[in-house]
Amino acid sequence: MKVVERYIMRRALAVFLAALIWTLAIVWTTQVLARIDLVTDSGQSALTFFEVAALIIPSIVPIVVPFALVVAVAQTLSVMNSDSELAVINAAGASRWAVVRPILLLALGAAVFSFAVDNGIDPYARQKNRQLVASSRADLLSLIIQEGTFRKIDEGLFLQVGERLPDNRLGGIFVADSREEGANLIYYAKTGSVVERGDEKVLMMKDGVIHRKSLTGDLSVIRFTSYAFDLSAFMSASSGVLLLPKDRTTQYLLNPDANDKMFQRKPGSYKAELDQRFSEWSYSLVFALIALAVAGDARSHREARIHPLITAIVIALFVRWLGFFAAGKADKIPQYAYMVYGVPIVASVVATWFIVSNRTMELPVAWADWMTNFAGRVSDGWTALKLRLARRGASGQGIG
Repeated sequence: MKVVERYIMRRALAVFLAALIWTLAIVWTTQVLARIDLVTDSGQSALTFFEVAALIIPSIVPIVVPFALVVAVAQTLSVMNSDSELAVINAAGASRWAVVRPILLLALGAAVFSFAVDNGIDPYARQKNRQLVASSRADLLSLIIQEGTFRKIDEGLFLQVGERLPDNRLGGIFVADSREEGANLIYYAKTGSVVERGDEKVLMMKDGVIHRKSLTGDLSVIRFTSYAFDLSAFMSASSGVLLLPKDRTTQYLLNPDANDKMFQRKPGSYKAELDQRFSEWSYSLVFALIALAVAGDARSHREARIHPLITAIVIALFVRWLGFFAAGKADKIPQYAYMVYGVPIVASVVATWFIVSNRTMELPVAWADWMTNFAGRVSDGWTALKLRLARRGASGQGIG
């Protein structure tokens, strides 16, 4: 590799790593906040929460890596063009491959990394994540015996225990059940206990009432001496680990078990997941080619209507949206599998044509003018706001 190529590779790699870390942090934070209920609802420790949060990272890496790469390539080449470095490289008689080769090598490395994570690490991380979530919710008794707090047992089912009494008895039992459509049930019992009947666990409530309210507002009250509330269904549901196609290894997807209930219900989802895994890695190469087609040529500052980074990101977002759209339809309509592979192939061919023909990939002129005018209005508004705040500050100091 020549000195110029190593220089471009080093600069692009530094920006790529910085963009990858920050993008991963942002996406990871949004995913973690969506799982905060694991601690609040299940009463688990912070260690379990952070373990689950760490297992999320492999699932977002294949999505984030291509975008970090397009940002790195477009930004690096844009800065080099602004500093006239691309013009100097061209004037020195260097081939265009001096710019293209290091970018493609970086993209190939990112693609191999994405493929390894998507097909090797992510399935095992997803399985471990589901096992942790299931085990955290399996011990229902640990939720019941916590005094004075509401616990979500199932969707539409909440339970509270006022206190623990001697002999493993429970006092002040409150259950809110809205799972049945058209009726809300509220159970209250003075005392109770959890009784095991073989493999089943039953919450035996004593000396209580049941309030039943219908959608029409009718309210009925039933008093009972003892009432058995079955808990075994919730415990079995929470303790069992349901593996979706995304949680399966690539080897399993290639040869799924014929007795797999999920495979029997949705066989197309297994093929669709396999197609997505075998095509998702290619977006690193596609996005690198798009960035090269947008910002790979030396050009005058007057020629650029909008920043190349914005152009590259907009085009990359559109291409990735097409890929997500095709993948979402492929499990129900098998013909969309051709589109799953076709989107990155067509996008790469179009970008390669722009590169080989020495053309610059740009947004339509109308789009560019609109974005430029919008950016100008935002800039003018921000400047006016700063001037207004400065005047208010000056007037306030004058009054003082």
